[in-house]
Amino acid sequence: MIETNYNPDVLTCLANLSNDEVFTPPTLANQMLDTLPPALFSNSKTTFLDPVSKSGVFLREIAKRLMIGLEKEIPNQQDRLNHIFSKQLFGIAITELTSLLSRRSVYCSKIANGKYSICETFTNEQGNIIFDKTEHTWKNGKCTFCNASQEVYEREDALETYAYQFIHTNNPEKIFKNMASATQNTFHHKKTNKNDEMKFDVIIGNPPYQLNVGVEQENYAIPLYHNFIQQAKKLNPRFLSMIIPARWYAGGRGLDEFRAEMLNDNRITKIVDFPNAMDCFPGVDISGGVCYFLWERDRKDECEVKTFKGNDVVSIMKRPLLEKNCETFIRFNPAISILRKISNHSESTFDTLVSAQTPFGIISSFRAFKDKPFKESIKIHTVKGVGYISEDVVTKNKHFIKEHKVYISKSYGERGNYPYLFLAKPFYGEPNSCCSQTYLHIGPFSSKKRCENVISYIQTKFFRFCIMQRKNTQDAMRNAYSFVPIQNFDEPWSDEKLYKKYGLTDEEIAFIDSMVRPMVLEKE
Repeated sequence: MIETNYNPDVLTCLANLSNDEVFTPPTLANQMLDTLPPALFSNSKTTFLDPVSKSGVFLREIAKRLMIGLEKEIPNQQDRLNHIFSKQLFGIAITELTSLLSRRSVYCSKIANGKYSICETFTNEQGNIIFDKTEHTWKNGKCTFCNASQEVYEREDALETYAYQFIHTNNPEKIFKNMASATQNTFHHKKTNKNDEMKFDVIIGNPPYQLNVGVEQENYAIPLYHNFIQQAKKLNPRFLSMIIPARWYAGGRGLDEFRAEMLNDNRITKIVDFPNAMDCFPGVDISGGVCYFLWERDRKDECEVKTFKGNDVVSIMKRPLLEKNCETFIRFNPAISILRKISNHSESTFDTLVSAQTPFGIISSFRAFKDKPFKESIKIHTVKGVGYISEDVVTKNKHFIKEHKVYISKSYGERGNYPYLFLAKPFYGEPNSCCSQTYLHIGPFSSKKRCENVISYIQTKFFRFCIMQRKNTQDAMRNAYSFVPIQNFDEPWSDEKLYKKYGLTDEEIAFIDSMVRPMVLEKE
């Protein structure tokens, strides 16, 4: 039965701006706030900043907690509201529209000093939730701060530039000094030898995820979220928490330095992981899932890694962010013991057999092939099927044409819940053949029989479980194979042989079964 007095929270009903600018549901915001020490919400000097405010949900939920926590210290409700909103809560909106929405959510009025605002002390319309239109800084056709394309984002004044204020400056503390002057409020700060420097106790938010950097098909989107994290660290808060795409664990274009910085930082004390982004952002499909983390300036420890499936915590473990000899983050806690057993064998890894992207120098859109073989032609495998070309078309790795090899698609994606396949089906690459960019080639090998044994290995759950540890997007390039040990390919392989070789327990085998679907049962 539906309660007649049910009053839904409007912030649970907002449509997202895009998959890159996702509104945070109140339940998720509160989960993130729950990772913070409760004492922060009963301290009248604690300061909070959301530098990427969209709906104002973080500031609103913090205000609710402070209203309870400060009740004894500031008994008068209006005095308490005035103090919280003017002295403790601060935000930077990502657009003019979200600045109005955020103020409406937090102050109950889009005009901070308006008639209906629940804070009586503001002297201007923005209050402590500001938006100042910011411009990109162009150099050689790119923004020096975010790499946005000048061709795409140099726009007339009426259009949104997506030059986010928080990351388009080398001195983010100046934003807050200007804010303090504009609002005539006093920030909680500490003295330095030269200047009064703004200090926030907590920085929390959900930053924009990526930015398109071109208009042509070959152009791509670049990540942005890491810029917000690095900028927030410049302000040296006591606590930092943001929810971001999880693809940084093992991949992401241009994220190598950021990943190394994060995984070598033992101040990251919590990671909460959602392999399926829809479990926390209903209706939003983000490849690779999402996570939020807690960074604590004054604490160094191993990280508590918690994994959600739906509303349930399916795994929780305290462990180092980096395993021995790893450069990426192992996402699933039960995988740790399995990978350690594999590592103990000190075997060469399969990535040494896998080609780089575009192995023969022929791009995926190539169509200039014949349907039937002709004199001195070679076979080519493309996304449109098999064709025939002259060997002159091949611009790379011509020496592999005559060899036995294995082909596999460089991309394979699935949606929904585990178990997944993780890889497309491999197939034999006969001598006198090549492939387009659609595929990678594996090898070469001395015979067709060895290729068939390699294919038997790729089809095992064990093989694709190892791939799973490095693959969190559709693409499975060469580095995705770096956790896979090389076997003796004079013989075929099965999961039973591999589980016995590496001494896996029943529990470890059950975990692999829960994550990886049998490939041999799939249709051709």
